[in-house]
Amino acid sequence: MLTNEIVEALLKVIDEGIHVINTDGRTIFYNKVAAAHDGMEVEEVIGKHLLEAFPSLTAKSSTLLQVIEGGKPLYHQNQSYINKHGQTIETINTTLPIYVNGELVGAVEVAKDYTTLRKLYDRLLDLEQKISPVKDTRKRNIGAHYTFDHIITQNEPFKKLINQGRKAARSSSSILVYGESGTGKELFVHSIHQASPRRNQPFIAQNCAAIPDSLLESILFGTSKGSYTGAVERAGLFELSNGGTLFLDEIQAMSPMLQTKLLRVIEDGVNRRVGSTKSSIVDVRVIAAMNIHPETAVKDNLLREDLYYRLNVLSFHLPPLRKRQEDIVLLADYFLKHFNRQLNMNVVGFNEELLLVLKQHNWPGNVRELKHCIEYMMNIAESKLLQLDDLPSFFKQGYHKDRIYIPPLREAIQEKERELIEQALAFTKGNILKAAKLLKIPRQTLQYKIKNQK
Repeated sequence: MLTNEIVEALLKVIDEGIHVINTDGRTIFYNKVAAAHDGMEVEEVIGKHLLEAFPSLTAKSSTLLQVIEGGKPLYHQNQSYINKHGQTIETINTTLPIYVNGELVGAVEVAKDYTTLRKLYDRLLDLEQKISPVKDTRKRNIGAHYTFDHIITQNEPFKKLINQGRKAARSSSSILVYGESGTGKELFVHSIHQASPRRNQPFIAQNCAAIPDSLLESILFGTSKGSYTGAVERAGLFELSNGGTLFLDEIQAMSPMLQTKLLRVIEDGVNRRVGSTKSSIVDVRVIAAMNIHPETAVKDNLLREDLYYRLNVLSFHLPPLRKRQEDIVLLADYFLKHFNRQLNMNVVGFNEELLLVLKQHNWPGNVRELKHCIEYMMNIAESKLLQLDDLPSFFKQGYHKDRIYIPPLREAIQEKERELIEQALAFTKGNILKAAKLLKIPRQTLQYKIKNQK
């Protein structure tokens, strides 16, 4: 049985801000994490009424007092307030009522502090707003640095994909780019913007992962004064990228609620700031990216099906490096020359043993992994030719100088089969019947193979 002492000890070591008040509004527990978030000392809060410790709050703006008043939980609520030391604090709170024998005795709040993150994003948004109205087209090309000419490949399917990207750049339709981490999705998206009629308009990128919902919502759509305590009138990324391109990476990390709001803006071009009753028309091309297959994301309820179909007007599946075997040495040579310039070195190439290992490696981290591997070797190289011994230690564990690695035939056949099925599904936009006809196998056989590959 948990005693009060054990419960209190547990609450003290939890790496979240914990604040508990009784029905009178007085603090009965306040851990050090919460104190650090709030810029306070535990002694300044414990035993005091909430509004005494935090005078900028009111009974209506305090999530704890709202729960005491209504007796119902609040989940992931944004709260902004000024502590007794004049510091503005931003938190996301989950606040729960505490009942004992059916009687409300208090409320407990778990708070995540994102004050620093909020300030950083506010500064970035203010900076974007200052840059965005600039009329000089040389200064308005915000964020996009790469073109299709920067994509290095000898792989024919990838070359066709690039040509399709050039054609897609001419329109304003939404685009979905997906592929494994390190395959060059951001490079591809930059290139589409640079090849488009919007090239002289803003290009703004936002990663949707690991950002609290309320913060991401205000970042994307902007805020209206009074939408929450301390909120000011501030344009969001849709307004700031007006006329240009908004790139949303890892879109599957966005909550279903935000995905719904995003879908509405894409559909009708109407943006409404958080807390505002007014709307504005925006002309923004949305390009989304994912590091998982979109059909998997839909099946796992990470991506709304209606948003998927809206974004999937034009889709591009970037192939992993292991399916671009002819590009491994080509890219390795490119990175060698790049780091020769950057590190002021004069390495001339790779010995045959090393080249063989590079070509046979599976490259789970794709082009990014290859780049970092070459950079590591260039930093420790002691000869004009990079050697097998120059490889990172974790890389060398599966290889020996006296043998090469050849995958089992069964694995190689299964990998080729998986590749052909993925290509057929991508070509038919996920239509299993059409893909089966393309592969010249029964639909049931294809369904069985897809099921067993997952």
